[in-house]
Amino acid sequence: MEVKRDILWRVYMAYIAIAVVCVIIFVKAFYIQQVQGSMWRGMSDSLHLKMQPIDADRGTIYSDDGQMLSTSVPQFDIYVDFGADGLRQKNGELFYRNLDSLSYCLADLFKDKTQSAYKKILSTGYKKKDRYYLLKRKVSFQDYYKLRQFPLVRLGKNTSGFIAETKNIRLNPYQLLAYRTIGLERANAQKVGLEQTYDTVLRGEEGKRLVRFISGGVAVPVNNENEIEPENGKDIVTTLDTRIQEIAENALMKMLVQSESQYGTCVVMETQTGQVKAMANLGQRPDGSYWEDYNYALRATEPGSTIKLATLLAVLSEGKTSINDLVEVGSTGNAFVGVRNVNDAERAPKPVMTVRECFAHSSNVGMSKIAYNAFGSQPDKFAKYLHQLRMDTLTGIDLKGEEKPRIAKTKRNKEGLSDMITMSFGYALQVTPMQTLTLYNAIANNGKMVRPYLVSSIQSDGIVYRQIEPAVINEQIVEPRIVKDAQNCMKAVVTEGTAKLIFRDAPYTVAGKTGTAHVADGVHGYDDGIYQASFVGYFPADKPQYTCIVVIKTKPHAPLHYGGQLSAPVFKEVADRLYSMFIKDNMQYATATQNDSINYIYAGAVKDVKEIMQTIGVKYKDSSAKKAQYAMVSKGDTQPVIKTQAISNKTMPQLSGMTLKDAVLACESMGLKVNVQGKGRVVIQSLLAGQTVKQGQQVSIQLN
Repeated sequence: MEVKRDILWRVYMAYIAIAVVCVIIFVKAFYIQQVQGSMWRGMSDSLHLKMQPIDADRGTIYSDDGQMLSTSVPQFDIYVDFGADGLRQKNGELFYRNLDSLSYCLADLFKDKTQSAYKKILSTGYKKKDRYYLLKRKVSFQDYYKLRQFPLVRLGKNTSGFIAETKNIRLNPYQLLAYRTIGLERANAQKVGLEQTYDTVLRGEEGKRLVRFISGGVAVPVNNENEIEPENGKDIVTTLDTRIQEIAENALMKMLVQSESQYGTCVVMETQTGQVKAMANLGQRPDGSYWEDYNYALRATEPGSTIKLATLLAVLSEGKTSINDLVEVGSTGNAFVGVRNVNDAERAPKPVMTVRECFAHSSNVGMSKIAYNAFGSQPDKFAKYLHQLRMDTLTGIDLKGEEKPRIAKTKRNKEGLSDMITMSFGYALQVTPMQTLTLYNAIANNGKMVRPYLVSSIQSDGIVYRQIEPAVINEQIVEPRIVKDAQNCMKAVVTEGTAKLIFRDAPYTVAGKTGTAHVADGVHGYDDGIYQASFVGYFPADKPQYTCIVVIKTKPHAPLHYGGQLSAPVFKEVADRLYSMFIKDNMQYATATQNDSINYIYAGAVKDVKEIMQTIGVKYKDSSAKKAQYAMVSKGDTQPVIKTQAISNKTMPQLSGMTLKDAVLACESMGLKVNVQGKGRVVIQSLLAGQTVKQGQQVSIQLN
């Protein structure tokens, strides 16, 4: 009995303990649900709701002639909320009624699955009540617009459950053309080119929206009145001309393919302003093809004989030498100068030449001798002249990645003297092609050195936000008489020197300089026979319009490796085309009256358009009808032109360029339903101008 009583006592105690725990749990659950319910529900929302950034539309990069070089194109990810109220009502009557027709339309549009496959996907998602099912990624704007007209989808996202997430992708419409200069805009990688340099201008200000996170970590947008709209990025207008860029790129490509060279660059600059009209950079890929893989115009290398212009300017400025002085260069192609032996690539045509002839025939012996004569006792003074000519300073071009030049230290000792002599003909220093071009352009510009630049204006919704004007670095780099002597020597290069054969039949005059440098870098040494061939100059020589540099790095032991063989022909092809296109007919391109650099279209009520024009003082040509209600303003030859914009109740009008107010008024007066996206002026309309329309039809317009 004692044992039985002891067991029962223990069972009763365990039962009582379990009952007490159950009561406690029940009371706690009641307390949490009824007393603390609002607090915990709020905490749950705070854990699952979050403000998420919204990317702004990135600005567009335009060429000087109005072409899009880089722009953002919208793509859409399509999701379906199978738990949407409209789909669940009346046991899914709406969903099942439209299932077959919707499946057919999706299969016909995307052509990646059959109608039955889409029907199965939609049915399965509906049964599982999937709240954010990914139906299709990267849908184009055109396909998205068609999708919105499909059965069920056209009823709106709250009824159909179809949700579109917009993402912008960056496109370079011209692909290879100036690809590296324009640059890349990549979310998870390093930006380059203008996309990097002007990133803060192009990207705009991001907005914010409220999202709810569901299973799988998917963020579903939540309608919220506190949503902050993003501020779209500004557009930039470059100085690049797509026609000149194409000419430069094709000429360079042709020579690179023919010579199988490693890489090359060709830059064309407008002489008076410093505007870069073309910047081609082509490097050889492993398969032998060429692509814009690196900006070689900004890479510092040993320049070779193109540096002899700086040597000539320094020597003439020192006043101990004139271009008509005689220099003994000998007939062997080499000579001992100061403290080192100097070799010429080719033997001089005669043993004694003038300074002008030494420059024209690119004699290392001759140029090093005049440098030694001027700076033999003070080699550091030569470096000071290089500084004065800004050969040790960045050009300041508005493009990140310009490499800093490197110049040997020229102390007043044997080593410094050797470095000075070596630098006088293009070694023991490294400069970029852009620096060399800037110096030669200064001589073409009668001594005025201007900063090269690539962006002429920053715009927002077609309105100029900032105009960038030419910048002068140095009004007069050397005395005018020295500039004239240098111009004379550069003309001699083409008329009697190393570039004589290339330009002998040219219908225009050229002044320039060839250069050939024996280079070693990376895995290659001097024994590999790799050269850097250059030609830099300007044309027409008597009234320069363009300055151009071409630099090509050869393959090992290339049979053609001189600047006059590789780079000068590229220069000539570019000059020939530009001469025939822009310069030949009385310099019409260079002297034309100032006009707008890009195309434009504005539209609105005639009265408003004319009032704005008169208020801001813009002269225009009025070609509109007397009783016209709407007008379009477009670019004319010398001034804007106002033309009648006809509005018919049966024909879709041209909305491009209109403000939102005018576009909606014009459409609604025709009985059309308007769907609007974006801000600014109309840039895209879903119904094309001239298309027949009927009342009640929907039109989507996109603003930018």
